Amino acid sequence: MSNPASDPTPSTTLQYVHWFRHSAPYINAHRGKTFVLMFDGEAVQHDNFQHIIHDIALLHSLGIRLILVHGARPQINHQLNLAKIQTPFYKQRRITTRESLTAVMGAVGSIRLQIEALLSMGLANSPMYGARIDVVSGNFVTAKPYGIHDGIDFQLTGEVRSIDNDAIQRHLDNHNIVLLGPTGYSTTGEVFNLLAEEVATKTAIHLKADKLIFLGKQHGLINLAGQLQREINTAQLDQYIEQYQETQPELALHLHGAKTASTQGVHRVHLISYAYDGALVEELFTRDGSGTMLTDAHYEEVRTANIQDVGGLISLLRPLEQQGILVYRSRERLETEIDQFAVIERDGTILACAALYPIPSQDGEIASAEIACVAVHPSYRKSNRGSQILEYLEQKARSMGIQQLFILTTRTAHWFLEHGFENASVDDLPNARQALYNYQRNSIVCKKSL
Repeated sequence: MSNPASDPTPSTTLQYVHWFRHSAPYINAHRGKTFVLMFDGEAVQHDNFQHIIHDIALLHSLGIRLILVHGARPQINHQLNLAKIQTPFYKQRRITTRESLTAVMGAVGSIRLQIEALLSMGLANSPMYGARIDVVSGNFVTAKPYGIHDGIDFQLTGEVRSIDNDAIQRHLDNHNIVLLGPTGYSTTGEVFNLLAEEVATKTAIHLKADKLIFLGKQHGLINLAGQLQREINTAQLDQYIEQYQETQPELALHLHGAKTASTQGVHRVHLISYAYDGALVEELFTRDGSGTMLTDAHYEEVRTANIQDVGGLISLLRPLEQQGILVYRSRERLETEIDQFAVIERDGTILACAALYPIPSQDGEIASAEIACVAVHPSYRKSNRGSQILEYLEQKARSMGIQQLFILTTRTAHWFLEHGFENASVDDLPNARQALYNYQRNSIVCKKSL
């Protein structure tokens, strides 16, 4: 019999059940997907690293295909200090001399063994109990000399030439975790010291990974107001690279990698903290995550709604209808008019919607339509999703030969005025729409010529 004093409180249990239920769509969505996780040498030294290993084991148990890429900068520095060897940096790259290579290889090798040992833990009463994880590392990365830059010979510092995609895929297919370090091998048998960020980025691109995840010191990107940026797009990234170039060069390297990956086919790149317990799980299994997600242009496309979206539309619209901001629409009406709606969806949640209703024309009237039901999820109203969906419907209207758009609103006229609409009156509405105007709501009328 359980001890009541040690049982979780009902509220704690309910919170856990609520979270677990809401994580189910993410568990299903991530199964079978390929994720590249990059963490630097500081992360390996941090007290939270053992928890990160537990979370990696959890992801593996959920069927996620994992490639881990580790850095080794502080470990290499330590080995070089013991050997009393100095290797200067230039533009965040170490100049690797031949005499320093032994220290580099020793540091990288010790980290690999440490990670393999941690992933082999299986003690009873531990998160790793019952986990059977095979970790594979090898000569998957072919490198070439970085060469001479600005007159400086980087010697045995290299850059990625190619990734052995086929070999890595075979190991992933066999349910192994692949472990890569900041070294690569040339066709002549030489070893090169590489940037771990570059290894992770090139691996994610070559394998067409579903996600590239950087674990760094801070939760993600912090704007000038000190606020965490939950989500940004590639176009916004340059300002942050410039901002962190001098103050946090390691983060700047992550951002360079994130931009490169995002522009070359990796649709989602995440920046989270290695110091925050549970950051990886929170980022992947909750809607808003724990850090910053970089999205590309394909991530949240506006699309025409379908019958499966009706439940999500009801969840988004009902609170606004109850506040009197929108006119009530029954489930039956939404199902009937579903083709009129456009939506932006993320991970099964409708983040924004709007509808386009053509207005029947009478003699002498120009082709017109009404945009209605514009709604954005409360958590995303400071984004540009409303503008995206409005632009989508305007383009759709043009393709239909619509020459004039109308909106009727009680609360948001100023927003539509900012988007090119102008004030109008009920008399400006086409006759068919005038007949349906609700004088009790006393909606403001705005129009826009296309």
